[in-house]
Amino acid sequence: MPENTVTMSLAPMEPEDVVDAFAFIQAIHTADIDTAGAVADDTSSELHRLLLDVAARVFIPVTAADDHDGEPCEHSFLAAAVGRLPLELLCHGVCLAGARGTADTIVRFTENILTEDHGDVADVLRQLEAAGMKQAMEAHPAHRPTA
Repeated sequence: MPENTVTMSLAPMEPEDVVDAFAFIQAIHTADIDTAGAVADDTSSELHRLLLDVAARVFIPVTAADDHDGEPCEHSFLAAAVGRLPLELLCHGVCLAGARGTADTIVRFTENILTEDHGDVADVLRQLEAAGMKQAMEAHPAHRPTA
């Protein structure tokens, strides 16, 4: 099977990147345009890359199917393709390629897939941020978030 975003292990994000990405996502979720703008100004051209890193960590684990007896089956390839689809759209799509479109997609995916009955999206986003921060701090213990 060729290496792709599903089979490759994702390198941990930097703690500061986790903070920035989720600050923007939460701001978009709550329609806090001032905070979203401030984060976008602070991160400039890096924001879209940070959001794609978060999207990969949200979409891929949710859509990756377990192997059948240790071997990939047709369902694992289908699920992997479903997970890669929104990432491809976010990377190359014209209308979704910006930071706002990427953040909106993460929020909608969280709302529709990761919460029951469109539950507390903000809580799930906080849990995702905490998991990303934990991984980042374990990989980069000398870094401390500034926000």
